[in-house]
Amino acid sequence: MTAKTASDPSPKKTVPQFHPAVIIQRKRDGEVLTDAEIRFLIAGLLDGSVADYQLSAFLMAVYFKGMTPEETVSFTRAMLESGERYDFSDIPGAKVDKHSTGGIGDKVSMILAPLAAACGVVVPMMAGRGLGHTGGTLDKLESIPGFSVKLPPEKFRAALKSVGCAIIGQTEMTAPADRKLYALRDVTGTIESLPLICGSILSKKLAEGAEALVLDVKVGSGAFMKSKDQAKKLARALITVAKKSGLKCRAVLTNMDQPLGNAVGNAIEMIECIEMLKTGSGPTDLKEVTIQLTAQMLEAAGKVRTVAEGRKLATEKLMDGSAWKKFQQMVEFQGGTLRVIHDTSLFAKAPKKAEWKAARRGYITKMDCEEIGRMIVDLGGGRKKTSDVVDSAIGFYFHKKLGAKVAAGEPIVTAYLPDGLDIPAWERRFLSALTISPQRKPVPKLILETLS
Repeated sequence: MTAKTASDPSPKKTVPQFHPAVIIQRKRDGEVLTDAEIRFLIAGLLDGSVADYQLSAFLMAVYFKGMTPEETVSFTRAMLESGERYDFSDIPGAKVDKHSTGGIGDKVSMILAPLAAACGVVVPMMAGRGLGHTGGTLDKLESIPGFSVKLPPEKFRAALKSVGCAIIGQTEMTAPADRKLYALRDVTGTIESLPLICGSILSKKLAEGAEALVLDVKVGSGAFMKSKDQAKKLARALITVAKKSGLKCRAVLTNMDQPLGNAVGNAIEMIECIEMLKTGSGPTDLKEVTIQLTAQMLEAAGKVRTVAEGRKLATEKLMDGSAWKKFQQMVEFQGGTLRVIHDTSLFAKAPKKAEWKAARRGYITKMDCEEIGRMIVDLGGGRKKTSDVVDSAIGFYFHKKLGAKVAAGEPIVTAYLPDGLDIPAWERRFLSALTISPQRKPVPKLILETLS
């Protein structure tokens, strides 16, 4: 690797020797760990000198006792320095990324990356796969035949120079300590710990060469953070640690009490993105969140003076076809089949299709989005463990969402399903995730708050 492709890991520091059990006990008792103690644990994770059972005990101690901002910075920095860090300082333009905490139907990145690039921002996006009830950006992009999310560093750099954006997965050498630690968190019930979330997200974002980061923190039944207070705590923690680590950061809290857009499922979500990029129109909520987050990126990059100016520029570039052109360039550069994005009927199709209908008349007043996401996973459209193969054709297309009036027997969703199902049983499960009431209730506000 050249120095300008990705910097070498920071020079090895002499790590003082500690006893893992003593560090675990100190954190268990609520004491503040030193930078050296945290680095010792991360070094031990990498070389195997600290056992998985000791790391699991440490994670549980952090889950219950938390970390100070300074501890979280040390934790983040240690994971960052466990691998390589991209350096794009020689590429003209501000480098800004967006990260979402995950939700049902959250397909913003596929529109936002080429849209921000069309507005003059360089977007080095390192995205993730679906795990649990939420989908993953990489899985959605891979529903385009040939699309590669595994770009070597020199090709990632070339994409940013020629296209202005690229969306890739975490490489083997990007924060490898995070990859190992996340696997332990996943099986020890410690995923929801705020300092552990901060370290996991920010170690990768700091590694990808971005100068500023806009966070989309989801709130609601389909999000990991179910309440606004929880989401604000996470957003503030991420912003604090990012800034202490030298990364400009702001967060937008957005509602996830219903799917974003109409499509849920990898291929049909990709089709929905393509239609919006081609025409500039589509589901109002998807367009609004995408424009707002892009505008925040543009202001963070210094391309506009205000978010209002950013919204105007982003809307223009979406409507005039500039973002669609960038998307085509990105797909072509990353090996995707252009014929499929020009004719979306060529995307993979599910063997079965069914319309699931309202059992009674009324108004849709509540959706259990987490259950809807779990249904997609159980049908094969997501993964329960990292080794699972995802069927990109599985999905739901919503005709009615919160606040909609429905008549008995009126279709709420078209379901794209695998063979061999008891379809009526699945329909009953889906309908049990919805509440249809005699009276309409207000639809939750989409953009809740911005923190910086």
